[in-house]
Amino acid sequence: VWNDVFKQAKYIDLTREFAPNSPVWSAFMPPTCGTGRCGAPTKDFISHGDKFEYGIHGFTITEYNLSTDQMVTQLDPPAHWNEYGSTISDIPATFSVRPLVVVDLSEKVRFNPGYSATKQDVLDWEAAHGRIPEGAVVFFRSDWMKQWWDYVKADAMPDTFPGVSLEALKFIHLERKVMLHGHEPLDTDMSASLEGEAWLMHNNFAQAEGVANLHLVAESGCLVSIGFAKPEGGTGGYARYIAICPPSWEHGQVIADVPGAPLPTQPYPLRRDHRGVMVPDKDASPTKYCAKYGPHSQSLGCTPDGKPTWLVDS
Repeated sequence: VWNDVFKQAKYIDLTREFAPNSPVWSAFMPPTCGTGRCGAPTKDFISHGDKFEYGIHGFTITEYNLSTDQMVTQLDPPAHWNEYGSTISDIPATFSVRPLVVVDLSEKVRFNPGYSATKQDVLDWEAAHGRIPEGAVVFFRSDWMKQWWDYVKADAMPDTFPGVSLEALKFIHLERKVMLHGHEPLDTDMSASLEGEAWLMHNNFAQAEGVANLHLVAESGCLVSIGFAKPEGGTGGYARYIAICPPSWEHGQVIADVPGAPLPTQPYPLRRDHRGVMVPDKDASPTKYCAKYGPHSQSLGCTPDGKPTWLVDS
């Protein structure tokens, strides 16, 4: 399978990163992040409350205050609405890889930003590509996510957005028996009661929200890889969706070009910006690792005479 399929495939990331300035529903508190601090002191290494720093300790960590699990690209388990529903840690391993269907609504949304996908849209997809495979994932393309950085800059999302009708949701889940549907906006529809999301969660179906880059994915013939954080009893999941398409597809990365190891280096040293996020900083001076190594400063990654272990000839 690896040599015949995955090694030759095209990979397309369908995920937006989240950050403290990522727009969220106005009722949610904003998230924050910054350098992690010591909770319990360790002799000759770190004191309570100190920040973990490259030059002193050999590494750094990030402390996140995630005020909601409903942020940017996500996986909603039924427990998001349903007190009897599966939580994110109940999601089975069989979610991992599925056939991907992309229903393109982008032209309709261009003329009507509040357009909701219908059963007929799904039937039109089937007329072109064949019946939706049982157990598939259906993502509805609207191109709403193309403007994500405008929403970030404005610190707000538009009041009008495309959705998926309850009729369409019932059809794909009950008649086509798909595993999961997903959409680009951060809500399922614009109804006053969010009827589609309520129906999904209380009928024990999960959903994907905040899906990106669907304009780069074939409408049929691809797979989707589904990854997510697994907090115990979680009511939402920070997710990573990746389309895996045939080698002949025009978009995507191939393993031969982007092998994943070793990973690329940054152009400048990483430093925290005003949001607390680590970014390359062209004005930063490189850290002198092990410079403070000594009897009372046992920095990790250093030889007994205070040299970085990765620079010492083996």
